[in-house]
Amino acid sequence: MITIRKSASRGHFNHGWLKTHHTFSFGDYHDPQWMGFRSLRVINEDWVQPAMGFGTHPHHDMEIVTYVLGGALEHKDSMGNGSVIRPGDVQRMSAGTGVTHSEFNHSSTDSVHLLQIWILPEKKGIAPGYEQINISKKLDAGNPVLIASPDGQEGSVTIHQNAKIWAARLKANANIDLPLQKPASAWVQVARGNILLNTQSLEAGDGAALTDEDAVHIQATSDSEVLIFELH
Repeated sequence: MITIRKSASRGHFNHGWLKTHHTFSFGDYHDPQWMGFRSLRVINEDWVQPAMGFGTHPHHDMEIVTYVLGGALEHKDSMGNGSVIRPGDVQRMSAGTGVTHSEFNHSSTDSVHLLQIWILPEKKGIAPGYEQINISKKLDAGNPVLIASPDGQEGSVTIHQNAKIWAARLKANANIDLPLQKPASAWVQVARGNILLNTQSLEAGDGAALTDEDAVHIQATSDSEVLIFELH
């Protein structure tokens, strides 16, 4: 079964310096029908204006994955990490017992476009942690790239949950197939472009929950970028 979450139906706020869309309930946006999917709690698509951003704020007991689609995002946190995240980078921050961080657009001229993802951890009270990797060369090959997993398989970042996140950057008419190990469910998020998901049409910003499906079949109908969440 596939349940589609259309882009236009997401929560949306325009704060001037920040334009954001919430796939699931977040902050001032609350929809009891969309509180998350399995351990996937948040997918926020953000556009941040030049030299603007999120000042220092706290998190705890959450696995936070940041995926930049355009521009550059500057990160600083209470663990002493400081970095710039660009397209092709994947950042994981485990908030655990508590961490503070800030995120700002690194550019004074161009906006930054990103997806921020929250996954519920398998247990509370873990030590905070941080990782950042670059997958640009793998993405250019056109195959699904494992970007997050419980044990860091294939050079992915490590998340404290029985879940995997895959990314794929596809040329028009390219196809990918990702088998699902039952009883796993999956969520597919279209970051850009247009695809057919198991024959159903999705466009940029759309998401879809898959339950009782044997595999994720994707055909790109234009140049596209997608994230696939395998959730046990």
